[in-house]
Amino acid sequence: MDKESHFISLFNNQHIGDDGAVIGNMVYSKDLFCEDIHFKRDWMTLEQIAYKSMIINISDAVVMNAKPLYALIGIIIPSTFSTSQMQELSKGFLKASHEYGFEIIGGDTVAGDKLNISITIISKTDNPTLRTDTKIRDLVAFTGELGSVKKDLDKLLNGEKIDKNSKFITPKLRADFFYEASKHINGALDISDGLSKDLSRLSKLNNIGFEFFQPISQDILCSGEEYEILFTFDAKNLDIIKDIAKKHKTDITVFAKVTTGSYESECKENHF
Repeated sequence: MDKESHFISLFNNQHIGDDGAVIGNMVYSKDLFCEDIHFKRDWMTLEQIAYKSMIINISDAVVMNAKPLYALIGIIIPSTFSTSQMQELSKGFLKASHEYGFEIIGGDTVAGDKLNISITIISKTDNPTLRTDTKIRDLVAFTGELGSVKKDLDKLLNGEKIDKNSKFITPKLRADFFYEASKHINGALDISDGLSKDLSRLSKLNNIGFEFFQPISQDILCSGEEYEILFTFDAKNLDIIKDIAKKHKTDITVFAKVTTGSYESECKENHF
């Protein structure tokens, strides 16, 4: 067991295991976005950093079929930051809140050496989508294309520039598609640590394996921070889901079937 999974297991709580915790009809989710771990300041503008920190949290709400209502921001701001730099950060936070219709209701700020952001999103759902509702013989699919984020991250780490439209800088959420398709979907999660790692999460939670329809390259399996949607569904719903995807101009790739057995990630751990 990796250290992240071990630490989570110490709490032994029924609400832990999905992208957010469902309490009644509310969903609570949190993510950290830390300088020199998730980003470097010379890779992105401060507005882009703040916006992405919000978007990756909204992604957790979307894949649980929940709509964000409120956000809390905890932030360590370098003591060298000017008021104009703080204003630039606020633009990114507010841009996300305006796009997805939620309110920033508070949080906390302290001074430090590096820029570190913690976001809590409070969302509402009438019918949450859970990872544990995945079923044997379900088809398995993902939205969009995978692999470009890893390639762009490798470029950045090598000191190269990347396209301003890169999904590493601005993840593309598939909210409209998923909200409409969710009633035809059994299980889902966002691809934050790579397709292979997130498949292993589904495997452990549901005691299942996967039959791949074709080989998938390591570049696709191990590309983290994609924030595309990994989902499972009954084969009878394939045409309906394809129609909804077409309506929302969302590419989907059906690549496997759920089987008995187990699946272990083929990729290195992203944490610790």
